[in-house]
Amino acid sequence: MTQEKPHGRPVLKRNGFTFKQFFVAHDRCAMKVGTDGILLGAWAPIANARRILDIGSGSALIALMLAQRTPDTVPIDAVELDAVAAAQAQENVSQSPWSTRIDVHAEDIVAFTDRCEQRYSLIVSNPPYYPPDVACGTPERDIARSTSTLDHPGLLRCAARLIEEEGFFCVVLPEAVGQEMAALAQKEGWHLRFRIDVAEYAHRPPHRVLLGFSPSAGETLLERMAIRNQDTRYSEAWCSLTRDFYLFM
Repeated sequence: MTQEKPHGRPVLKRNGFTFKQFFVAHDRCAMKVGTDGILLGAWAPIANARRILDIGSGSALIALMLAQRTPDTVPIDAVELDAVAAAQAQENVSQSPWSTRIDVHAEDIVAFTDRCEQRYSLIVSNPPYYPPDVACGTPERDIARSTSTLDHPGLLRCAARLIEEEGFFCVVLPEAVGQEMAALAQKEGWHLRFRIDVAEYAHRPPHRVLLGFSPSAGETLLERMAIRNQDTRYSEAWCSLTRDFYLFM
């Protein structure tokens, strides 16, 4: 067993991560706990959230983070295509303080959308973004990170059917892919309401982007955030965003 305790990071233990209020095992998930998911889970706008959907939940990291951030009256559905990952997500949820609030669904989001009678005020996704011909290391990672199983037009269509009129659909993507998705979403009738460009270091260009779309028009909030300062220390913005989750921060 290994443990890692650098300042401002969760503890790595038993093939997973320990956060302040919950543990996420990810040894049976193609996509491990990482900065992208933590960014989205800590940032997604939760004001007035009444029901939340996490598309492509993986280990249930984002669903658990959102459960920590919201009142006990807010139910969360976590949809995961890979049956093995969904089983691990269910275990993570069952061992968390929010086991009665999060429902894990081991199915394709298109099938879930077809049968779902609920509408959501917040939908989040850390979606696939590699083209189908880009190998990601293992067949499981290929499925998790390739748009062959869920392309962005399909994802936007599912979200459009499930979102409330005043709700938000939020994603995290590489910066260039995010530009493409923002343009596509606009063509599909979505309105960009939030955009945060995220750089690894303050002096470098952004490598990730957080996007928040809504069916309803309104002001667009544009921001930029660096995870680390030039001296490699975590920035105040990053610490403020993740302080409720990371140990030793």
